[in-house]
Amino acid sequence: MINSMPTEDDIRQALEFRHTKAVQDKLRRAHVAICGLGGLGSAIAIALARTGVGHLHLIDFDCVDLQNINRQQYALTQLGMPKPLALTEEIKRFSPYIDIVVSCERVTEDNCERLLGDALFVCEAFDVAEQKAMLTNYVLEHMPDKYLVGASGMAGYHSGNSIMTKRVTSHYYLCGDRQSEITADYGLMAPRVMICAAHQANTIVELIVKNL
Repeated sequence: MINSMPTEDDIRQALEFRHTKAVQDKLRRAHVAICGLGGLGSAIAIALARTGVGHLHLIDFDCVDLQNINRQQYALTQLGMPKPLALTEEIKRFSPYIDIVVSCERVTEDNCERLLGDALFVCEAFDVAEQKAMLTNYVLEHMPDKYLVGASGMAGYHSGNSIMTKRVTSHYYLCGDRQSEITADYGLMAPRVMICAAHQANTIVELIVKNL
């Protein structure tokens, strides 16, 4: 039983033991912006934080709702909290020394430069197709040096083996099956959403290790 909080050095050494010092040094230096903190974004953030990514920017305008609990990484005690603050609370339980910036606002073309400026790696984790298209188009056109990892198609409950990661350009990757659309009878369920989120988080880790 641990009687005291591990120090930052204790946690760093534990991660280096698993990942090697060279890899962990790159992960610790990385800045990742996660746009949308629903089923995809909340799981991506937790996976990256557990991996030891040093700097996360959590961006979402929404608050935790009861209908989110079926697939998003929040607790019932957090109902009504802004998602960036609730997710920070969850992450700090296991990664108390991580650097987290929170933005409780909607991502638009007008604030992309301000919100994403410090992050070399950007995750698109929206539910709404129009928001996905806006962010993707803006980053590809105006921020070509950033690495963008998006998602398309993870609804329902059929085989997760159809969810894959595709390299679209040298700086843009798309995860999902690109087919399963959200409908009234075919919604988002935790297992397939988490599979897609894991693809996104894994792609971000790979890009960090290869490019930092």
